[in-house]
Amino acid sequence: KMTGQSSLLLRKQLAELIKNPVDGFSAGLVDDDNIYQWEVVVIGPQDTLYEGGFFKAILTFPRDYPLKPPKMKFVTEVWHPNVAKNGEVCISILHEPGEDKYGYEKPEERWLPIHTVETIMISVISMLADPNVDSPANVDAAKEWREDPTGIFKKKVARCVRKSQDTAFD
Repeated sequence: KMTGQSSLLLRKQLAELIKNPVDGFSAGLVDDDNIYQWEVVVIGPQDTLYEGGFFKAILTFPRDYPLKPPKMKFVTEVWHPNVAKNGEVCISILHEPGEDKYGYEKPEERWLPIHTVETIMISVISMLADPNVDSPANVDAAKEWREDPTGIFKKKVARCVRKSQDTAFD
């Protein structure tokens, strides 16, 4: 039963985003026959190191969405404290609902069924502008961000932005 409801909800959210696009990202299906896998393109936010970038990611929704959060993984290389080296996005809103066993996050910061693709993407865009270095997914990026944000960190991000521009329309 849940599968039918989740696919209906996802179809509704996709239709809404196509009808009323949201600044900062675009979304579509990887394959028209699979509502559970979306390709999103995050446009690097203005006045951040990521400005000008086009970062492709895959959102994979569980069959029991919206009770459980989707997983998000960048396909385009992104150097960022909250993006693991394999591209997985690590932010509170995408963490399973309930208590955080490590005590870092409050339950209300974690996944809630009221979240939509739009609220997820807005969180990801704000994460690009304002990383959480307290619980990084990429420790090296977090260290560079803390110690030398305008040096090596900025150079690595600039390289990712250039690469993303080269592959944006592949």
